[in-house]
Amino acid sequence: MAELKDSEKKKPVKKKFFNYLFKLWILFFAGLAFIFLLFYGVANEWFGEMPSFEELENPQSNLASEVISSDGELMGTYFIENRSNITYDELSDYLPNAFMAIEDIRFQEHSGIDEVALARVIYGILTGNSAGGGSTLTQQLAKNLFPRGRLNKFQLVMRKFQEWVTATKLERYYSKQEIFAMYLNTVSFGHNAFGIKSATSTFFNKPPDSLNLQESALLAAMVNAPTRYSPILHPENALTRRNIVLDQMYRYEFIDIETRDSVKQLPLGVSRYKMLGHTRGIATYFREHLRGELKEWCKTHFKPDGTPYNLYKDGLKIYTTINAKLQRYAEQAVREHLASDLQPSFYTHWKGYTYAPFVFEDLKPEEVEAEVDKILTQTVKRSERYRKLRNAGVGMDSIMDSFNTPVEMEIFSWKGTIDTIMTPMDSIRYYKYFLQAGLMSVESGTGFVRAYVGGIDYSFFQYDHVIQGRRQVGSTFKPFLYSLAMSEGEYSPCYKVPNIQYSVELYDGTFWSPKNSSDKRIGEEVTLKWALANSNNWISAYLMKRFSPQAVIQLCRKMGIESPIPAVPAIALGTPDLSLYEMVGAVNTFANKGVFVKPTFITKIEDKNGNVLEKFVPERTEALDEVSAYKMLELMKGVVESGTGIRLRYKYGFNNPVAGKTGTTQNQSDGWFMGITPDLVTGIWVGADDRSVHFRSITLGQGANMALPIWALYMQKVYADPSLGVSQGDFEKPLRDLSIEFDCEKFDRQKNNGLGEIDEDEF
Repeated sequence: MAELKDSEKKKPVKKKFFNYLFKLWILFFAGLAFIFLLFYGVANEWFGEMPSFEELENPQSNLASEVISSDGELMGTYFIENRSNITYDELSDYLPNAFMAIEDIRFQEHSGIDEVALARVIYGILTGNSAGGGSTLTQQLAKNLFPRGRLNKFQLVMRKFQEWVTATKLERYYSKQEIFAMYLNTVSFGHNAFGIKSATSTFFNKPPDSLNLQESALLAAMVNAPTRYSPILHPENALTRRNIVLDQMYRYEFIDIETRDSVKQLPLGVSRYKMLGHTRGIATYFREHLRGELKEWCKTHFKPDGTPYNLYKDGLKIYTTINAKLQRYAEQAVREHLASDLQPSFYTHWKGYTYAPFVFEDLKPEEVEAEVDKILTQTVKRSERYRKLRNAGVGMDSIMDSFNTPVEMEIFSWKGTIDTIMTPMDSIRYYKYFLQAGLMSVESGTGFVRAYVGGIDYSFFQYDHVIQGRRQVGSTFKPFLYSLAMSEGEYSPCYKVPNIQYSVELYDGTFWSPKNSSDKRIGEEVTLKWALANSNNWISAYLMKRFSPQAVIQLCRKMGIESPIPAVPAIALGTPDLSLYEMVGAVNTFANKGVFVKPTFITKIEDKNGNVLEKFVPERTEALDEVSAYKMLELMKGVVESGTGIRLRYKYGFNNPVAGKTGTTQNQSDGWFMGITPDLVTGIWVGADDRSVHFRSITLGQGANMALPIWALYMQKVYADPSLGVSQGDFEKPLRDLSIEFDCEKFDRQKNNGLGEIDEDEF
């Protein structure tokens, strides 16, 4: 009986145990079913929209449009987020190892979710001993592609599950290499650098495939917390974190111990750091001009979905004609001449003068003071500070008080930016002293603009002196008048004209009789080549008397000059206000055998996937016959051989064929030089923003002193770089046989020796 009762007692225990076990299995399978339904619901958008396959293929990230030089250098970007995409093949071999070592060592093994790391996180939560995060690189990519924004707690939990599902989709659709490249394209590294390409350019000024071990480790160190580990803001934190990455790379056998220990001793290596922006890098004035053209282009060009392209979001690739080497040489030449020579001379020239640097020769002292105040007030009204205050409804008296109140500011100097305290009005007066410059260099045969310098520093002076600025061109206009004479067939370089004063009758019956700046060879017969070389105004008047202003203007239009030109004889001396862009394009006609080719900035535009959206071909117009263009080149050679540009020979050592023309305007407000070689045609303008600011002497203020040295310094650098392949040879003669003698001394000897019948019209 007792035994029966014991067995009966055991049955309920077993039954309870099996009931408990059964419930556990029920809970387990219910949990699995719940998890399955949860992920099924997430994948089928029960808890919110999920990205489609098309969206995964084309994530809607803001891609910067890239401005690329003709020699393949990234010069700058237009962006909301400074982000540019790359492929895995464009990465340094060190980058994947560095990122996997610190972020996701099982990246090559898992399928989007790392169960080991996830278990480690759960264990850490339960025990309070956290040992790192559980997100894989693929999950981080999913998070970066589809930012969370503002979410409540429930939405945040659901978004985490959505990211897991997205990560598994990414692993299914893409290779590991593609996922890794996409991840690096979406990461922020701080300092306005989004994606690995922008980061390497910002911190190291190099492309991603050129990174060394320590640079790769530093970028991998930063990605976890870009501000905390910034090598610029917190270098000690960055160094410690970088060395942790190196330790991890050694731990996982990506590097050996000797490499780890030696690289740990190296500095961060960010000496070439430069945060990319619209006012930084090379060709800033060019890129700003291009921005306006591209914004207009976007308005008339549409994506497959019918919307217009967005310059700041759609990742366009703009291939330009600028050569990065030539651009740097041009910028260096401008800086070298102005910073080291011309600007110091200008300061010395004006030292001790009350109203410096303004010149009003015909005004009384009290009138000069009033005129200076007027100029400064006009400058105030053109300033951004003034516009903001006026738009805010601030009265004029209060505005002027603010301009006379000292404030902290950064000001430009040739030795670097200066932090100081001064009144905005004093800063305006300070900036009036600075001489500005513009340079444009064109490849003669193609019309491609190879270098473009619109000013001395775009961060402080944002007026473009290549296209925006129009100034009197002085004697650089004379070649257009002479080329008209050459094209008529009656004149040639050795044609002689008496060097006397000529008068041209005007419409009102009065006469225009220009003066000469030199008394050389007065009363003698001089050749046209000599007259152009010495910028003789009397011979220009003689030619203007033979040809009307309208005829000169008509030729200028064929040569691409569109600015207004008054139909008066004085244009022979260069009174029109023209842009440097127009002048270089027109003068290039001589080098291009009489064919005007419109200066071109862009060769093609591609979309973010490399599809060509448009190609650009320069416009061409025949303006002169080939022989007349060659005659003008020979005439302009005389400027360098024996005329106003002769310092190119004796001071700068140019012995190769160079055609050129200097230009100096009234009161030395503008100095010009146009230099022509067989491959490059380059124009330079130098002056101040205000025409009343200039040298008081022709010796210092002439184009040969202000502008010509920039051309010389630029071309010295160009010729010293054999990789550019710029020729130092002579200009190509026309194909037709020329019986013209361009050596005027030889021509005179032939005449004096009575060598046959010579038709002067042929010379």
